[in-house]
Amino acid sequence: MRLRYNGNLRPSVTVVVPSLHCDANLRQCVASLMRQSWDNLAVVIVDNSGEGRARRMLQDFPEVRILENPRNLGFGAAVNRGFREFPSEYLATLNDDAAASPDWIAHLASALENDPAAGMAASKVVMAGTDRLDSAGMNIARDGSSRQRGHGEPERFHGIPCEVLLPSGSAAMYRRAMLEQTGLFEEDFFLYCEDTDLGLRCRWAGWKCLYVPQARVAHRYSASAGVASALKAWLVERNRLRLVVRNFPFFLIFASPFWAAARYFWHVVDLFSGHGKASEFRRREGSVWRLPWLVLKAHADLIRHLPSLLEHRRAIARRRRISSREFRALLKRFSMPVRQVASW
Repeated sequence: MRLRYNGNLRPSVTVVVPSLHCDANLRQCVASLMRQSWDNLAVVIVDNSGEGRARRMLQDFPEVRILENPRNLGFGAAVNRGFREFPSEYLATLNDDAAASPDWIAHLASALENDPAAGMAASKVVMAGTDRLDSAGMNIARDGSSRQRGHGEPERFHGIPCEVLLPSGSAAMYRRAMLEQTGLFEEDFFLYCEDTDLGLRCRWAGWKCLYVPQARVAHRYSASAGVASALKAWLVERNRLRLVVRNFPFFLIFASPFWAAARYFWHVVDLFSGHGKASEFRRREGSVWRLPWLVLKAHADLIRHLPSLLEHRRAIARRRRISSREFRALLKRFSMPVRQVASW
């Protein structure tokens, strides 16, 4: 359904917010969505707690649709269910520990409406309480690791609209017509890298991504899953490998282990300097020796699931609209050094 707005047709938008803890962060997130200037809007909370926490937390927000899962099904499955049950012309995703500016939806939807070749839009995501960026879209390294573009930089450095590789799922918008072509989030990823996987599939299908700096969101970075935890390290490494097999051209698949080895080397260097993700992991977990085990576990998982991943790869290939050469050029254009990945 479309509504008229100032003589123009205003497209419908569904915002899906997956939530596990359903705490005060979620209330602040929903309150920011209730203040949106976009009136053709459905706000859907998908409660992954398995305990009905969201319904109790949001009793004073009767406009919000609440879906309850029997257990934590992960980010992708939650978003997919919300959009399937409440479809619109655009899907917006927002983390439950993020708060959107009042014109967030308006800026993202307007940017996509004005560029039919764009199927995705990335927000300016700022770390809450600071003037530092969490993300201005996403970049990717040659081993398949994806990281936030501009992370930690002053937000004023990223105030110009431009094309980026893909959006961070923490605050993004996707065109329904594109999703009908490419499919929704890959649910087997559970958490982390599913936004990169979806973005790369959409890129293969010929869609581009816009960065919309006016669409501002304040994010409590990793408040939901922890910073440099063992669970996060395992899921990120497992899903990185799955993403490479599903989406990378063959030449880059064979090159990615060498780039991953370079990243592991820099993790070791950072351990001695006291900086980087490996040092952060040691401070949080009390030891760093679990990291090599998690890497081995991720590669064993890859071998076990390789047949199904190759089936997924063939399905993705059938939807391609650009050549491998064009895709490689795209990854090169938006690449980041593995040294930088290890440092964040």
